[in-house]
Amino acid sequence: MIHRANVIPLRLIPLLMAAAIMPCAKGDLPPVHPAKPLIPERNFFAEAYGAKGDGISTNTASLQKAIDAAALAGGGTVILTNGIYLCGPIRMASRINLCVKEGTVLRMLPMDQYPGGTDNPENFVSARGVSDIAISGTGTIDGQGAPWWPLAKMKTDKKSKTRNRPRMIAISECDRILIEGIHLENSPMFHIATKKSSNFTLQGVSILAPASTNPVTPSHNTDACDVSGTNILIKDCNISVGDDNFTCGGDTADVLITNCTYGSGHGVSIGSYTRGAVSNITVSDCTFRDTDNGIRIKTDRDRGGFVHDITYTNLRMTNVRCPILVYEAYRATNKIHRDLNNLTPAIAADYPAQPVGPLTPVFSNLVFKNITATVQPGRRAGLIWGLPEMPISNVTLENVEITADKPFGIYFVKNARILNSRIRTPEGVNHIVQTNSTVTIISGKP
Repeated sequence: MIHRANVIPLRLIPLLMAAAIMPCAKGDLPPVHPAKPLIPERNFFAEAYGAKGDGISTNTASLQKAIDAAALAGGGTVILTNGIYLCGPIRMASRINLCVKEGTVLRMLPMDQYPGGTDNPENFVSARGVSDIAISGTGTIDGQGAPWWPLAKMKTDKKSKTRNRPRMIAISECDRILIEGIHLENSPMFHIATKKSSNFTLQGVSILAPASTNPVTPSHNTDACDVSGTNILIKDCNISVGDDNFTCGGDTADVLITNCTYGSGHGVSIGSYTRGAVSNITVSDCTFRDTDNGIRIKTDRDRGGFVHDITYTNLRMTNVRCPILVYEAYRATNKIHRDLNNLTPAIAADYPAQPVGPLTPVFSNLVFKNITATVQPGRRAGLIWGLPEMPISNVTLENVEITADKPFGIYFVKNARILNSRIRTPEGVNHIVQTNSTVTIISGKP
């Protein structure tokens, strides 16, 4: 008898064959050099179109008028300077740079004045199907998000879904995008969201919101940067938010995240929706302090895809809850399987297999290299947990040094290698707990 849980659909066979032979070396990843937007050197001062930086007037129409005038002229830079500009939703056009000068604030209208309210609010700065756009300057975009955040956990009276909240910057199906130098704070929901867009650069940007555990004003779902697309560069950023510090979903490839500093948040993440594929992601030379997870890859059987060639290198983590967290049971219904910090080999081994289907996750070629981490008291050193019907394959931890109270777990993983690493727990050095896995430990350190 053939057990259906072990039958692999034809669509997955080429992917698994490729995963079996693809090397895990960072040098094999393609370089990430997104094309920058091409914007004419023409300036359009928002004040000339009626905008008032008095912190009282609503400037939605005036600022949109300035953007439209610049677009009609073939593109240019729309400049905000000297004041606080209250504004509702605005839409970008091709070849436009929205520049918020130093000491200037572009502030979203408060929730009780925001168009669409909590039923159908438009995103604040949006762009769809355009090219060559930028948001720049050293000023601030303020989302005034605190009144919106509790809605993340509230239901509407008529619908069984959460109330709606606007994203601060929402970009869809665009090409050649630059966000540079700006300070973003307190978005009602995600700060930056890009969808099916290419050649995206985020550099020198700070993104700040309270942690989701803040006892006074917790911010929920205030992800710093959610992306999907290709050729994405994120560098030199300072990020502390109430949810993912970065995340990407399916149909994302060729991403470099480098020289960023992360504080509060749920970590540099992939998922949970990975349908399609996520590939060629490199995270290098970043620091994490008091972050929930340093690295997180999450998905489940109803949203999986082929996640491969993911490299993390030269990372420094201090007082994180979990340095490395990779798992394919994001929506596990059983409470004992959701308690990842206390997930033992026996509990993981009891996770029931299911037939392989179109959305079964496939993870392969994950590299963690030159990583140091100290972990919060009572927390585990890390967890990599595949599915019984589709184990994660080809995982390398090299020059990894972690100090934690609970051991590193490797469950349903084929060809895991721990090289020249020291994972210290009260049980000893490199005491790895495992089930249904093949793990090789080669230590060149005392």
